[in-house]
Amino acid sequence: MDTGRTSKEHGNVNEGKWNDSDSIDTEPFPGQGIDGEVLGSSQTTTLAKDDVDVEAQGEKEKEDALRLEREKEEHDPNLITWDGPDDPDNPMNWDTKKKWFITVILGLMTFVVTFASSVFSTATIVVAELYGVSEEVAVLGTSLFVLGFGVGPLIWGPGSELFGRKVPLFFGYACFAIFQIPVAVAQNLQTIMVCRFFGGVFASAPLAIIGGALADFFGPVDRGVAVCVFAAATFIGPIAGPIGGNFITQSYLGWRWTAWITMILAAGFGMLGLIFVPESSHPKILQQRAARLRFETKNWAIHSKADEIKLTPHTILQTYLLRPFIMLFQEPILLLITLYMALIYGILYLFFEAYPISFQQSRGWAPGLSALPFIGILIGVLLGAGTISWVTKTRFARKLEKHGKVIPEERLPPMILGSFILPIGLFWFAWTSNPNITWVPQVISGIFIGWGILMIFLQGLNYIIDVYMWHANSAIAANTFLRSFAGGGFPLFAQYMFNGLGVAWATSVLGFACVVMMPAPVLFFIYGARVRKMSKFSPSA
Repeated sequence: MDTGRTSKEHGNVNEGKWNDSDSIDTEPFPGQGIDGEVLGSSQTTTLAKDDVDVEAQGEKEKEDALRLEREKEEHDPNLITWDGPDDPDNPMNWDTKKKWFITVILGLMTFVVTFASSVFSTATIVVAELYGVSEEVAVLGTSLFVLGFGVGPLIWGPGSELFGRKVPLFFGYACFAIFQIPVAVAQNLQTIMVCRFFGGVFASAPLAIIGGALADFFGPVDRGVAVCVFAAATFIGPIAGPIGGNFITQSYLGWRWTAWITMILAAGFGMLGLIFVPESSHPKILQQRAARLRFETKNWAIHSKADEIKLTPHTILQTYLLRPFIMLFQEPILLLITLYMALIYGILYLFFEAYPISFQQSRGWAPGLSALPFIGILIGVLLGAGTISWVTKTRFARKLEKHGKVIPEERLPPMILGSFILPIGLFWFAWTSNPNITWVPQVISGIFIGWGILMIFLQGLNYIIDVYMWHANSAIAANTFLRSFAGGGFPLFAQYMFNGLGVAWATSVLGFACVVMMPAPVLFFIYGARVRKMSKFSPSA
């Protein structure tokens, strides 16, 4: 067998080989894959090999390491890479309609898992009465699910490194659907709480993997728009949960059908995704190609870069468990942006308890109607997604073309705008909550709340990814862990806070907290490049 001919025919190194690393300067985060909550690029995970410690290297050392890596590839006739820049198997070359069809399916899957996170909140009172516990204890059904969102990525991150995108995504999604069954038939509170937690752990698979999948087949500008779809689904789901859940709980179906409906939706969209969503991980696709060629040619030396990677327990411990927390306390950009995002994430889930207090208890609305004001937040989320999509396609695209690369701080203008809009919405909600004032302005305030939350959240994630590039996976893991604890913890004190302080002052406290965090994106927009130069985890500005 002519090995050289085989290598040449299949896009190998000796004859004008093209590979992902050649396009590294055009990628927004070239290096490790982003398998935390969202937004990653798997094709560059293979650059971290042979224990090269890129953390302590400067930009020149990193460029030298990449150059040496390319030179090594060019002299390996058995290394399988893409068959030129137009290789049809490369997800970047998929048809545009196919990309957006896949994006919609992934968005629907995301909607279901986030819907599940909040739909149980509508059953809090019923479950508390049924099992003889306080409402604060019953709220754990929501909190534990969201806490699972923080724990899960520690599993799905290494999983997507080992097995690609599709296997861990649909394995986690299937287990999430299955865990709805014991919740629906549970005869004691302990079963509900345990299964809600593990349901959240498995439900985090789409949140941890889909963002990376989008980066597998979209470039920086289109990715920004696609991620808006993903982020909108991430927030529309938990907002739709109380709206749908209230009517389910109050109907003849009863609270248990909040779990059955979730399982039915998960099964439907999961089957749709299993059929139409292909593997998008670049290393995994090349690994499968290499395995096929080994079988066809009987040349057992043929391999891909993924075959060279040895993901040891030590690597998993250092990269996925320890490094995120080291970065969180050593990196001012990561710490402040994460605290800000944790605050708004906590506020979102706190409102699933606060809105019923304001509209059901204070205004005396019926349980089903008291969830309809969430539509205001829903409209705001859609408005935020539209705003970021427009900015990405116009201002951000022009800056990218001008500089030839992504400037992380160019992600921040929408976040700065959102930091002003959110407290306006919170104070507006607070001081129109008096039952003597018509409900209309209070519901309208939700538009500003949802608008601000989405722009802060989405652009905060984009900024973290663009800043830390090689180590964005660890940065997002730290971010996800902390804000998931905020999202799970805030609802636990919602009853005490809003019943003790009243709706007006309780919401005002949240507004003041957001005002305190307003300078963070402004400061990083001005001084971010200077701060990045002092970081050992971020490439030099």
